[in-house]
Amino acid sequence: MTTLDLSKPTTALKSRVQLVKWPRLEPTLVLSWLVIALAIAFALAPQLFTPHSGTIGLAGNQLKPPSAEHWLGTDEIGRDVFARIIYGAINSLSGALIAVTVGFTGGTALGLIAGSSRRVVDDTIMRLVDTLLSVPGLLLQLSIIIILGFGTTNVAIAVGATSVASFARLSRAEVIRVRRADYVEAAFGSGGRFLNVLWRHVLPNSLGTVLAYAALQFGVAILAIATLGFLGYGAPPPIPEWGLLIAEGRKYMTTSWWLTVFPGLAVILVVLAANRISLALRARS
Repeated sequence: MTTLDLSKPTTALKSRVQLVKWPRLEPTLVLSWLVIALAIAFALAPQLFTPHSGTIGLAGNQLKPPSAEHWLGTDEIGRDVFARIIYGAINSLSGALIAVTVGFTGGTALGLIAGSSRRVVDDTIMRLVDTLLSVPGLLLQLSIIIILGFGTTNVAIAVGATSVASFARLSRAEVIRVRRADYVEAAFGSGGRFLNVLWRHVLPNSLGTVLAYAALQFGVAILAIATLGFLGYGAPPPIPEWGLLIAEGRKYMTTSWWLTVFPGLAVILVVLAANRISLALRARS
């Protein structure tokens, strides 16, 4: 006669035990979210982080190096560089948000139409996308800015328009993949209408990778807007904008390095944080 040892759980019992595993928090990902959250806080409430003005300088404080009073130094007319970076966050981040919105909305719509339509419509849209991709991004952005005019909003629209093609190509690939799924075929087989199935099943299940790409494009948009601001197409002086701050400080690079280094670091940190968040979203999609 055999006895059952109750002191050790059997294999059947082990298989039924549900262990709760907490998600692992990677330090780089947490730090990236903190950087983005801090940049958003700068944009929403800049007065909470600095007592100095972002546009008005103080007499006698021209080109002061970093100190306890001015953490990141002052510029050529006595404006606090830290305050300029904080007040410039609203222009850079809002411009990037507009650019991503334009690219995401337009590209997803084109990709959804191309991936779910017949071959003639699909080929027509994708040949238009290929044409846009063949044009250098900076040249296309400058062409749109010349038509719309200067300013942060117009620059953001131009940057967003150049990303429509890449969003459309990725969205089309995801729509085609989802349309071949069994549950989509079952939805059509049960009498679902074409547009209803696209809205309820195809579009939501094809957005995961596209949203991860949107996070990546957020960093790319910040860099592109800073580049165009550096070239003088963005916000006009004395409005603070990260690319403009770098352009204004390049004349004093040999004597007042902080005028270009610290705004450049702000751009680099936000772009790297957005890229890290994009990789995390892509891994979960």
